[in-house]
Amino acid sequence: MDSIISSRIDKLRQHMDLIQLDTFLVLIEENRRYLSGYTGEDTQFDESAGALIITRDHLILATDSRFVTQAKAESPMYEVICYQKGLIKELTKILKDTHARQLGIEGTRMSHSMFVKLRDELKSQNLSVNVQDTVHMVERQRVIKTNDEIDAIQKAIAVAESDFRQFLQELRPGMTESQAAWRLEQKMRTAGAQSLSFPVISAFGTNSALPHAIPGEKILKKGDPLLFDWGARLNGYCSDMTRTVCMGTPDSQFKKIFTIVYDAQQKAIDAILPGASSRSIDARARDHISGKGYGDFFGHGLGHGVGLAVHEPPSISPMAEKDIILEENMVFTVEPGIYLPEWGGVRLENMVVVRKEGAQVLNRLEMKLDLMD
Repeated sequence: MDSIISSRIDKLRQHMDLIQLDTFLVLIEENRRYLSGYTGEDTQFDESAGALIITRDHLILATDSRFVTQAKAESPMYEVICYQKGLIKELTKILKDTHARQLGIEGTRMSHSMFVKLRDELKSQNLSVNVQDTVHMVERQRVIKTNDEIDAIQKAIAVAESDFRQFLQELRPGMTESQAAWRLEQKMRTAGAQSLSFPVISAFGTNSALPHAIPGEKILKKGDPLLFDWGARLNGYCSDMTRTVCMGTPDSQFKKIFTIVYDAQQKAIDAILPGASSRSIDARARDHISGKGYGDFFGHGLGHGVGLAVHEPPSISPMAEKDIILEENMVFTVEPGIYLPEWGGVRLENMVVVRKEGAQVLNRLEMKLDLMD
């Protein structure tokens, strides 16, 4: 593992040299793990399990007393420093000791109040340090997965999929969305999931028209669309998939919407190749759905990257800041959907990896109307 971490750090330092940074502060949990092996978790946005300070000559992991033993065991390449008076005061001391002049930060993780505290502390110590937002510097490294990472993702998918068919056989009319979501979570945990990628989405009937529905007390009825979006986390890596099924014989409306969404997904997957653009892949699915008259009912992007985080680059969406050119070993979801408020919705989601010859679908669970038969 040390050689993998070392290679990642070398690549980061090369990038730091290119943009003339002598010091880089890592606050994002997944980036921290990627560059050090440290698995400490931030319990909420305003709480941190620590930070990495990377310079040309130093690797420092600063954390509090709760995590020191863990940090030393998991990150032997780093000098572990335990701060007593908060991260900002310790960081300022480290910046002084390492003679930092150009500091890169992760602006998406550093809050405004934290930035103000850092600025004021630097000023009080008479330190002249230029602070620069690096804008997804580590995330751009993470977007191309190694074979080991793809292996880890496939294992997370296998855990999530392992008992889904059996789970469907346990569904009964009268069961609530919350009960179904809890049962699916139990099955993932039993299969070996260390945690969930995100809370299970279980949406019945008209609630399935809510792309990120929160499971509630809506009752399962025969003939309704039943949408499940779930994923397992294993050894740090996530999986994410969606299936929409129907208990009993699907009616003509369900068959129609399901077929449109299924065909849209296949068209997008067939177009995935190194060198293709993310927006062109999204357009293949979106144009098909629009051509069938449902363009106004597919509002979200076609997909997103998955790895240490369940949502990470690349974004396969017309709403993304820029068009992305696909490269080998990118991993992302392909998840078109149609959401009709008075009826319900259908979303189908698989994960793919970009290979030289096209897309490799990582899921093994079937995608068909009779999945509950």
